[in-house]
Amino acid sequence: ADPGGDLAVPLGGQARVEGAEAQLGVAAVQLVHEALEAQDHAALFGQHGAEVAGVHAEIAELDHLQAALVDQGGDGIHDGPPRSLALGADLEHEGLTGLADKRVAIIGTGATAVQCVPHLADSAKELFVFQRTPSSVDVRDNAPTDTDWFESLEPGWQKRYMENFTALVSGYDEPEDLVGDGWTEIFRGLTGIAAKDASRRLGRRLESREKEEMMELLDYRKMNGVRNRVQTTVVDPSTAAALQPWYRQFCKRPCFHDSYLPAFNSSNVTLVDTDGQGVERITPNGVVVNGVEYEVDCIVFSTGFEYGTSYTRRAGFDVTGSNGETLSEHWADGARTFHGMHAHGFPNMAFIGFVQTATTVNIPHALAEQAAHFAHVVAESRAKGAAVIEATPQSEQEWLAEIERTAVRARKFYEECTPGYYNNEGHVTDGTGFAAGMYGAGPIKFFELLARWRDEGSLAGLELR
Repeated sequence: ADPGGDLAVPLGGQARVEGAEAQLGVAAVQLVHEALEAQDHAALFGQHGAEVAGVHAEIAELDHLQAALVDQGGDGIHDGPPRSLALGADLEHEGLTGLADKRVAIIGTGATAVQCVPHLADSAKELFVFQRTPSSVDVRDNAPTDTDWFESLEPGWQKRYMENFTALVSGYDEPEDLVGDGWTEIFRGLTGIAAKDASRRLGRRLESREKEEMMELLDYRKMNGVRNRVQTTVVDPSTAAALQPWYRQFCKRPCFHDSYLPAFNSSNVTLVDTDGQGVERITPNGVVVNGVEYEVDCIVFSTGFEYGTSYTRRAGFDVTGSNGETLSEHWADGARTFHGMHAHGFPNMAFIGFVQTATTVNIPHALAEQAAHFAHVVAESRAKGAAVIEATPQSEQEWLAEIERTAVRARKFYEECTPGYYNNEGHVTDGTGFAAGMYGAGPIKFFELLARWRDEGSLAGLELR
């Protein structure tokens, strides 16, 4: 939705957004407004609407990255604005025609690169793929949708499929797998679903030690299948060895693609494996790894999400609350919210995203649940004659304690993983990684918690005035 994975939706006159370069996730804002319109409350507090200065979406600049990587004193890409290439846009029929005479580097081999590499390989004169850690790349196996089947679906099918998918990938034992893709196949085999199946066959509950050992063996078997796919697909033995992922399945985001691995059999594609170290530096002429410079004409940065920095940096704007304190000051020692959506001192402001909430594999599901929840809060507040919504200090503190209580569940697993954005490059306990500060009991439990709170009806934890 936005550069930091989260966005703030300011709805009140007492909290203002500052910065001409403020960036909001348009899609998630639209979710909130659609949910509000469904309840005939799109007016959003009338005269109390916030003024957002200069809000627009733009491509995030890479100046901070370039300054850190590019040799000083040269006349490379760090001098002035990045130059654009006429790449062409007809991927299906002609490819990226502007790259036909170009030597291209792509830095990173995560989910974005897995999708980009096949197209770059087809179009570029020469492609260098710079890898720190190989991705787990399984079969995608997409097929055309049967139109008769699609037309037979009854109204509400999207919500049923979305909830079924989230339940399965959260380890719940659903009677039917409505989506049946690579994600649900992994989770059925490697989570509590597999443990429950084993318990049924044994006629008793598994002990904790048995469950842990079974999960590790199942994980090893699954990842062996992924590694074997690399061996049987990539012709060059050294390239195949470097592309094999040696870590647990969920240490990194699983990828699914049918053209990524075969791309490395093309004569114009070179894998530059950095043995976990990453790129050494960028010069005006190319990319340096282990003292060797690879001269290129174009660099594609596929370097992943920015985590470990402040929320306001990632969002692209700061907010000043009703007491004159900015959000960055309020969260100087870490985020403090109620249900991940309200902050004391910032009335009529909603945070939609993954600050102290629960994430889902299918991101729009989490955003839709939060949008509907906030729409309920707005509707109920208006019904009570209130024009201002604000979290109390006590509700913030109680929610922070709940976040900390549930956060320990996955900590041991990620401590043993290779560095990545899931575990904040190996620094799991410093509270700044992707999973840091999330509701550790998972999305289903989080959605149920919000539903119970709504059903209780008093809007406990919020001050209305």
